[in-house]
Amino acid sequence: MTKPISPVPPGFGPILRSSPVLDALGGFMSRGEGEKFEVGLLVGPTHLNARGRLHGGVSATLLDVATGYMLSARTGGRRRLTARMTIDYRSGAEQGEWLHVLLDRTEENGRKTLAFGRLMSGERLIAEMSVLFVDAPAADTNAHRSAGEGQVRD
Repeated sequence: MTKPISPVPPGFGPILRSSPVLDALGGFMSRGEGEKFEVGLLVGPTHLNARGRLHGGVSATLLDVATGYMLSARTGGRRRLTARMTIDYRSGAEQGEWLHVLLDRTEENGRKTLAFGRLMSGERLIAEMSVLFVDAPAADTNAHRSAGEGQVRD
């Protein structure tokens, strides 16, 4: 049974900073700035596994991107790289569901930041996560550099 499409909350639009993988998956959205910056996803057909449910890799991508972007927005654009991510999946999601990430708390220790949060569909918990980020080296802080110049694109 397919759930009715959840409305995208007001104010959400295409994610502010995209990448080739986000462009390929599609549907990543954001709104707000600073402490109020949020990231979400309306689950579409490109986000499903062979059983027609949200693919765990898409959940992981959403959690990673949302957490990194929200931390950056809260710290004046400070860039970080994901060093480790742990996810505990609690339930699935179907096409048409609106998902959003909640950043519950962070712990900073020098150039490392540990973030804890949840992936939600309304009030239903989809996954819990912890992500360890490290500050990006100065040479890696320039967004969307040309891959043709031997540089990695965000």
